[in-house]
Amino acid sequence: MESGNIVEYIDRQKIMCAVVLEVKNQRLRLLTESNREVNLSANRLAHKYKTRLDLSMGRNKMVDTLKEIVGRRNALINNVDIKELWEVLNTEQEWIDLRTMTEFCFPDSPNDDHESAVVRAFFQNRLYFKFHHNRFFPNTQDQVERKIAHEREIARKNRIIQEGGDWLANVMNDNDPLIPEDKLEIVDLLNSFYLFGRENENYDLSKAVLARAGIDPDEELFNVLIKLGVFRENENIDLYRYNIATVFPDEVNQYTTRLIASAQDSLDTRHRKDLTMLPLMTIDGQSTLDFDDAISLEDCGDHYRLGIHIVDVGHFVKKGDIIDQEALTRGSSIYMPDQKIPMLPSSLAEDLCSLKAGQLRPAISILVNLSRSYEINDYEITPSLIKVAQQLTYYDVNIIADDNEDIIALRNIAEKFRQERMSAGAIQITLPDINIWIADDGEITVSRINRESPGRMLVAEIMIMANWLMAKFLAEHNVPAIYRSQASPRERLYKGNNGTLFQNCMQRKLLSRFMLNSEPEKHSGLGLDAYVTATSPIRKYFDLATQRQIRSVFGLEKPSTREEINDVIQVLEQPTRHVAKIQYRRHRYWLLKYLEKQFGQKEEAIVLYKKRNNYQIILKEYMIECELPLSSGIELKPEDLIQVTMQHANARKDVLSVYMG
Repeated sequence: MESGNIVEYIDRQKIMCAVVLEVKNQRLRLLTESNREVNLSANRLAHKYKTRLDLSMGRNKMVDTLKEIVGRRNALINNVDIKELWEVLNTEQEWIDLRTMTEFCFPDSPNDDHESAVVRAFFQNRLYFKFHHNRFFPNTQDQVERKIAHEREIARKNRIIQEGGDWLANVMNDNDPLIPEDKLEIVDLLNSFYLFGRENENYDLSKAVLARAGIDPDEELFNVLIKLGVFRENENIDLYRYNIATVFPDEVNQYTTRLIASAQDSLDTRHRKDLTMLPLMTIDGQSTLDFDDAISLEDCGDHYRLGIHIVDVGHFVKKGDIIDQEALTRGSSIYMPDQKIPMLPSSLAEDLCSLKAGQLRPAISILVNLSRSYEINDYEITPSLIKVAQQLTYYDVNIIADDNEDIIALRNIAEKFRQERMSAGAIQITLPDINIWIADDGEITVSRINRESPGRMLVAEIMIMANWLMAKFLAEHNVPAIYRSQASPRERLYKGNNGTLFQNCMQRKLLSRFMLNSEPEKHSGLGLDAYVTATSPIRKYFDLATQRQIRSVFGLEKPSTREEINDVIQVLEQPTRHVAKIQYRRHRYWLLKYLEKQFGQKEEAIVLYKKRNNYQIILKEYMIECELPLSSGIELKPEDLIQVTMQHANARKDVLSVYMG
């Protein structure tokens, strides 16, 4: 390498032509065609040529000469037909040097300009050949086809970014935009981007479209999707994120119609105890339509007989049929302030399988004999036929709680059973529920529900009793089921049900996770030696699966094996986790929506614990946790009762801000 040599190197994806001004220790000082001096390692050169310039001609003349050389070389590129070369050479899977390739393109005495033209042509078009240090290797037919497809995809994405971004920018200024058919793809991209973020396979493409349109994904995208008619203001985004079906497939509805038509003919009374003479009552919320449990009480003189009657859903919905498959997919009904998504079609959940007053229904009945002091003597579980006489609400029961003899006795039974559980180490978490009611006009009403009211307390305890007795029954018959267990809490903060609101909140955080298993184990939180849930077979698939195991003891159906039960537990893990998350988040959404209008409102709060930069507190009135910034000069401690002011709430962003005072 000597001064005056013409060389070429690659800079920012462009071939630059230059003349060597100086060579020193494999470092080159070059003057480029753009009249710049650069220092390069000799290894950076893409090609060096025999052509030389006289350095004495002066800088400007050298630059003009370099430009003339580049012009000649670029003009020759048009004579290099790379596709034609590939069609001839692609069967020869071997490297071809620059001189040979130049002779293919320019057979008549090729020179440095011709070699450079070949290099430049192949540098611009990488479709047909690999290009490496002045050597060329033909791609295979398959490689070329993949590269063509890739280039088309890049062109498609660039078109989407340009056209989609420009269209969206116009949408921002249009009060009532229409979506042309050729822009539906853009809308789908934005929808997926909002729902799934970085998990969306078209994340980068969608982000580029938004950037071109000047739309902030965090602040503006949701409103754009509302304007386009994709979402409503209060859209439940989680239903899309978790792919929750809100309607039943046609084939399920058709099967359900046929099932209902033949239901009465299938009611076999031979294997069921006739309990239709018992005065059954349901006790539920005011808006409940899917009644799956009822209670009866008989005063037998020297003892009471308590009846807990669970509708026999397994009589109608057979294991493995199309309704059962759909129920297994859903896992559970989903209850939200603005929507209910049932596990079973409503014609079953709210009619055929619902314990409606005056209607004959098959059931699994737990009949419990208790002493006059409300201690359990023995129990019996039997398939039955029942008919509900009264449908009461919790409010109804609360009104007559101190006057009605049956309700008084049921309360005493419930309180006695709770005392026994407490003596066995149960932990009673007593926190109010927050009920959210949304009127037809969209007005939100928030109220606190006392879970310890007479009606709610007696139903809760009697259902716990029923589930415990069904667990004992299954265990005694050595039948696998979906048993629930729970280890001891990490710490006990109080005894009995004497804990303060603060202690109850913190105790809940210290509970061990419940476990599901096909064999019975202790449930420490409930103070019971075995436990299942089988009192809500209309609403929960776990309960339906366990009810079927009880049916199998009486020969009403074939029992599931332990392996099959474990499979059900595994299959339901994800859908039940999603249901819990959706219910929690939707309840929180509507509560925050209500709090959006409470700006400046003073509220009592309890300090739960201190974090690095703030305190975690709970607003007493709404039982919602949030963070409180550290205030200079004020040191708070857990359980302190404080007053805070509502500063900001945003339901869509899940934000709640308060400050002291």
